[in-house]
Amino acid sequence: MIKSKLARAAAVVGASAALVVGVSASAQADSDKQINLPSSRGYMHFHDDGDVFSVCDTKADGYGVTGALWVRNSAGITSQLWTLDDGGDAGCDKKGENIGQLSVYKMEVWWHGGGAAVWSPDWFNE
Repeated sequence: MIKSKLARAAAVVGASAALVVGVSASAQADSDKQINLPSSRGYMHFHDDGDVFSVCDTKADGYGVTGALWVRNSAGITSQLWTLDDGGDAGCDKKGENIGQLSVYKMEVWWHGGGAAVWSPDWFNE
């Protein structure tokens, strides 16, 4: 019975270590990132110097654009941190978010006129 408990504990520790390595391996080094909507409708941009995100509606078509920032922690739990809308005014809407090294992040952007959301291809951090 003690061997069984030790074996289970070792399996849990091994799985946790594999998850941390997997999260670290999938993260990319810090740099600016951008994802674009089809037909040049808009985009979401991460500016690494200052950790500022921009969401930009680039067409005056009566629809706006929303961007979201997602986070996944070392335990593998993924959640949405926030959303940011742009549309109906000049310029892009911006939001600062301190991107650290303990979690990984992914961007999502969608057009309010329909169609699928666009996601950043990889998780990233600093």
